[in-house]
Amino acid sequence: MENKDCNPHVLILPNTRQSHITPMLQFGKRLVSKGIKVTLVTSVYLSKSMHVDPECSIAIETISDGFDEIGPQNAGSTEAYFSSFRINGSRTLADLIEKLAVNDQSATAIVYDGLFPWALDVAKQYGLFKAAFFNQSCAVNSIYYHVNRGLLTLPFTGSHISLPELPLLLPFETPLILYIYGKDKTRPGLVELLTDQYSNVDEADWLIFNTFYKLEEKIVDWMSKLWKVATVGPTLPSMYLDKRLENDKDYSINIFEPKTGACMNWLNGKPIGSVVYVAFGSVANPVPEQMEELAWGLKGINCYFLWVMSDSMKTKLPNKFVEEIADQGLIVSWCPQLEVLAHESIGCFVSHCGLHSVMEAMSFGVPMVGMPQWVDQQTNGKFVDDVWGSGIRVLQDEKGIVGRNVLEKAIKEIMEGDKGKVIKKNVMKWKELAKEAVDEGGSSDININEFVAKLLCCS
Repeated sequence: MENKDCNPHVLILPNTRQSHITPMLQFGKRLVSKGIKVTLVTSVYLSKSMHVDPECSIAIETISDGFDEIGPQNAGSTEAYFSSFRINGSRTLADLIEKLAVNDQSATAIVYDGLFPWALDVAKQYGLFKAAFFNQSCAVNSIYYHVNRGLLTLPFTGSHISLPELPLLLPFETPLILYIYGKDKTRPGLVELLTDQYSNVDEADWLIFNTFYKLEEKIVDWMSKLWKVATVGPTLPSMYLDKRLENDKDYSINIFEPKTGACMNWLNGKPIGSVVYVAFGSVANPVPEQMEELAWGLKGINCYFLWVMSDSMKTKLPNKFVEEIADQGLIVSWCPQLEVLAHESIGCFVSHCGLHSVMEAMSFGVPMVGMPQWVDQQTNGKFVDDVWGSGIRVLQDEKGIVGRNVLEKAIKEIMEGDKGKVIKKNVMKWKELAKEAVDEGGSSDININEFVAKLLCCS
């Protein structure tokens, strides 16, 4: 499709989770800073509730996921939601591309979430440049790729899993939905959804990853033999890294309203490195037994703690727990995680090991206690502990629960132990390498510049 004004115009299509929107939006800001027009494409339903910074440099357009009025929470299952998005999204994305063309804003390229492989087919239909964006680590994507191509079969057999340029993995160190395949909680549709990210990837022009080269050097080199691969992370606001994008101070779009004032006022009164920050993202919802162990474990560490939890999680806390920890902890429904991790009072981050949270922590030099919950987090936790040396991974018992004593021991080791000193030194190294990657002449900066040059050739 002809781009009438010859100015490259990129449509960015993320999954509707905050952890997928944020990295792709930040990548879009980098493109805008280099003269590319960028439009974020999201669902009709989500657009109604997003908190958008009025100074955001990226336009927003909507397509339908099939749940415009009632929301994806009424889809019945993740699989049903993605199936509906594929059907309705394909049709309405095509409509959007045609509408933009009529308004002299023709699209040049689509950067689509790897979970939406159908977007590649729409891009092909209109002759657009097509780039898949992956919000999992290259290690995790390699595992999904091998399953998709039949090179790694489910259910797993044997004691270890050996894949090119990855450490030997125990079966439980793979993405959870793969590990439990063939067991009581099997969801074949979800396995298919995750591994289908690689179903048509050979037709993509570029594969973009929210990581940075030195973090996953060997696996990036291996993948680069198969596809045009670009690492563009860490995808944080520029003010926290290279400071080259003058007005890039926050994520600009939030699904949840952060309790910024309450969090920062509370942290401001705490000594340097004295606070344990606890957050498990927007999806994880631990069972009551786990919430109880978490609660008593945090109470027992004799440290201050800031704990982010949804209202549904809060109902699982022990009786009178909130009152009992009033002088020790603060519990909030959502917080400005960037500002929190950047605060000098934070000494440790108890995390579910979602990739973007891991990237944030390492970009700020904050050591982690990894407590993986779901999907790719088991593999991320393995790398946080055994490969990157940026934290301690705590493991579940035979009942699937991380006990309070295990949690206490890990936090105390980070905060005051000898191993904690080594980990703190490691994360400071990763902090410098993260900044180096996005700064002028860094690996991510070079990749973004090459991507921009390609877009200019396509327009």
